[in-house]
Amino acid sequence: MRRADRLFQIIQVLRRTRKPLTADAIAAELETSKRTIYRDIATLIEQRVPIRGEAGMGYILEKGFDLPPLMLTPDEIEACVLGASWVTGHADPALARAAQDLMAKIADTVPERLRPFVLEPASRARWARNQEPDRIDMARTRAQIHDGRKITLNYRDERGRDTERTIWPIAVGYHEAVRILAAWCELRKDFRSFRTDRVINAVYHEEKYPERRDLLRARWRRSLVWEAPKDI
Repeated sequence: MRRADRLFQIIQVLRRTRKPLTADAIAAELETSKRTIYRDIATLIEQRVPIRGEAGMGYILEKGFDLPPLMLTPDEIEACVLGASWVTGHADPALARAAQDLMAKIADTVPERLRPFVLEPASRARWARNQEPDRIDMARTRAQIHDGRKITLNYRDERGRDTERTIWPIAVGYHEAVRILAAWCELRKDFRSFRTDRVINAVYHEEKYPERRDLLRARWRRSLVWEAPKDI
């Protein structure tokens, strides 16, 4: 590996975690010596890269450091294109268009030598078949999730029963044929998941739900709601 590439990879490794990483851990990932890592980190610090730490204690990349936008490796480009291809074939139209725009931007901005990784990727994602259509505005639903605002759903479950639920939306799960909206349900006082193709009507409220969104998400993750989606 060229030294310039290795310096870039050290920054990438440090950017992945918020915890200090030892030179041993970095050296093991990059398959080089600890002595080389010490020397490279000293070089990065001389170049004003905000790395904090010391030998034996570990190193951390401080916030506020931005790499140039074109500094993408072939594997990173492949990962972006594969992910964008999956989104194009599985997500709602707004996200699908965004994924196509993303691939076009990557193709236009990477160096010429890397363009084949975008236009002729080695990895492919199969498009979803027999996908059920969403019966809810997915772009607006995502906005409600980001804003922490309530939604009232008129919903029909798998038994054909209609109910009205006011929910605190948390996340959208993309399955092969359907999409699932995970939320806290005010009626059930618990986390529930709702298939977007079974929504009859949705009312989007300006009212924010009372719990902090990061705390609600943490509770939801612990509930493992994706393991057994419920819509009743």
